[in-house]
Order: sequence, then C-alpha cells, then structure tokens
Amino acid sequence: MQAPDQTTPPTRHILTPSTLNRLVRDLLEDALPMVWIEGELSNVARPASGHIYFTLKDAGAQVRCAMFRPKSGWLKFRPADGMHVLVRARVGLYEPRGEFQLVAEHMEPAGEGALQREFEQLKARLGAEGLFDDERKRPLPTFARRIGVITSATGAAVRDVLSVLSRRWPLAHVDVLPVPVQGREAPPAIVSMLRKASNSGRYDALLLTRGGGSLEDLWAFNDEQVARAIHASAVPVVSAVGHEVDFSIADFVADLRAPTPSAAAELLVPDINAQTRHLRQLQQRLATLQQRRMQALIQRTDHLFARLQAQRPQARLARDRQRLAYLQHRLLTVAQNAQRDRRIRLERLHARLLARHPQQQLPLMTRRLAEQDLRLKRAMTQIIERHRAQLNQLARALHAISPLATLDRGYAILFDAEGRVVRSAKNVPEETPVRARLADGELSLKVTKPGD
Repeated sequence: MQAPDQTTPPTRHILTPSTLNRLVRDLLEDALPMVWIEGELSNVARPASGHIYFTLKDAGAQVRCAMFRPKSGWLKFRPADGMHVLVRARVGLYEPRGEFQLVAEHMEPAGEGALQREFEQLKARLGAEGLFDDERKRPLPTFARRIGVITSATGAAVRDVLSVLSRRWPLAHVDVLPVPVQGREAPPAIVSMLRKASNSGRYDALLLTRGGGSLEDLWAFNDEQVARAIHASAVPVVSAVGHEVDFSIADFVADLRAPTPSAAAELLVPDINAQTRHLRQLQQRLATLQQRRMQALIQRTDHLFARLQAQRPQARLARDRQRLAYLQHRLLTVAQNAQRDRRIRLERLHARLLARHPQQQLPLMTRRLAEQDLRLKRAMTQIIERHRAQLNQLARALHAISPLATLDRGYAILFDAEGRVVRSAKNVPEETPVRARLADGELSLKVTKPGD
C-alpha cells in the first residue's frame, strides 16, 4: 500500500459572488434586524414604480437606501435633497451589485418623532379629562350673524375663508381677529384672543384656522392652554388647521373640525343660493296651499248656497207649522193624562183620610185609654206595696243599729254645752254642764270631779 503524499494541498471552499453576497446579506440581517438612523437626504429618486431610492449621509459617511411600495405611499411628506430625516430600516445587501444598503420601513422629518410623542401624550391626557367628549360639543348656529375668524391676517387661509363666507352668506358680519399662528408667541396670543372673543358676547361662532405646514409649523395648535381656552369658550368653536390629513389637539377639542379653512367657512354658514331656492319653494308651497284652501272655501260656499235654495223659507215654515201642531197635540195629551193621574191620587188620599177621621178613631182610642188607666193603677199599687215592704225592712234594720235601742237597755249618751258627744272624761273640766240623753228623756248634769 502506497503512503499518502504529504505534499497534497487542502480542499478549497470556493464561493461564487452570488453565494458570497447572499451569505453577507444573511449575516447582516441576523446581526442588525432593524435600526433607527438619522441623516441628510441626497440623490433622492422616485421612478414610475413608486419606490424611492436615496442616500443617507452625514459629515463622515453615507449609505444607500431604498423604500419600496406600499411603504413609500404612506409618507406624510415628500422627501427632498437636503432634508434631515429619521429612518427606521433593515440592514441588508443588494446582491446583484454587492452593495451595502438600508431598506426603509418608516421615515419622518427629524425632530417630529419627539413632537409626535408629546402630541400623543397630551391627546391621551386631555381625552381622559373629557375635553374631547361628544356630549359637550355644541351645534353650530343655523344662521350665524357675527363670526370671529382667529388666524393670521396675512395668510392664504384668511383670504379663502373670507372669499367663501362672502360668496355663500354675505349677510354675516365677519371680524378677522389677527394672531400669530406659528412660533413661541402664537399660543399665548391665540389663548388671549379666544378669551376676549368669548367674553365679548359679540359672536355667534368662532373659527380658529391656518394653512398647512409641518408638525413644527402647526405646533401652536397642539398647545395645552390653547386646548383649554377652546374648551372654556362660551360660543361654539370650529377648528380648521392645516390640510385634510393634518390633525391637531385643537381639532379634537373644538365643537367641529373642518378639513380645510374653506371647508370650515362652508360649514359655518348656509349657502344663500340654496336658502333662496328653499324660500322660493316654501313660497310656492304656501301659494299652492292658499289656492287650494280658497278653492275649498268656494266649493263649500256653493254647496251651502245650493242647500239654502233647496230649503226655501215657505217649505221650512210649513214643516215648522206641522211640527208645532204635533207638539200642541202632545202637550194637550200630556196635560190630560197628568190631570187624570192627580184626580186618582186625590181620591186615594181622600179614602185614606176618611179611614183616619177622629170620629172613626174615637171609640177605639177611648177603649185603649180605659185599658191604659187600669194598667197604670195596677202598676202604681204594685210599686207602692213593694216600696212599703222595702221601707219596713229598712226601718227594722235601722232600729237594730240605732243608739235609741241601746238606750232602752239602760244606757245614756252625754253631750257638752255645744251639743257634741262626750267620749272621754279626761278633757272635761270641773263644773262643766252636760246633758244626759236617756231612753225616755234628758237630764241636765254638772261635772264635780273630772276624771273620776
């Protein structure tokens, strides 16, 4: 057996460019699945496919990036060279060229991320307090006579609002209440103007508006004090801030949110042409109703006249004469029947009176009187005898307990000079005269030795 050649080179692992690029791509995607990166845009290209290709750079380096549909269609702004942006992307490798690149999932202007978080926090807090509740939102007046427009006096928004208001409802009186709508001085100025307009009692509705812009440009309308001033307003407030896709805290607090300043003006006032057409329709309906009512009254008048002609006075007089004769006959019949009934009743009463005449009742009453007299005498005799027996019984009982009965047995009763019974010898002084009552009389006595 031949020994192996010690000079045989090791087996080579040969890769193709595609395999190598795929391997590098997998390594990059596994190591850095998703990153946030901030930089300046350059070489921005938007082909017909709708994808966006651009370079993200800073002072020391740059990286190629791509953002594919539909993510590119969700952007709220148009990327341009020189714009500073914040990108969330996957790190990858473009295999056909072996180029390192980022595949963007989200992109926003740099600085808007913090503002957006602050916006969401304030929105959640005010919403929890009930500032956005539909129950507190008031309806707009149907025909606003005075409208206060709180906005910049030189912006395009005020021109659009005034143009729409003058075209749709020239009867409304519109006051432009100028305030700055951007910058640090804007929130306190807006709050002050809202309070003045609300307290003045001059306006039926207020419109708070400005044109479009970035989140930083619209930030004055995301101020908490502005939101609370809108909530405290005594009159309805319409908010129209930015474009249709822009939403601010003021939009949520206001009684009505309009997508644009022009749309807000259309919501505030009715269309005078439509109202004119409506009034004409009402006028036409009123005229039609009046005509129909008049025709109905004419027909009723004709009908009544025809009935009057059919019922001539002579015919009605004949019918009334016939009815009178009938009523007279009924009255005579009723009177005769009533007289007959009264005569019968009188005869019955006369018969009853004769039956109760005194001559008829006297013998009966005499017999009853004799019987009652006999019964009374018998009752009196019985009562006297019964009382006599009771008196004798009481006399015997009284005699049994009488002091006189005691005197019959040899006792005496002593009386002092005042007629009081002497019950003890201790209190009778000497020479005191006393009387002794005996069974057959009295004796006058004088005490000689008291107490013996």
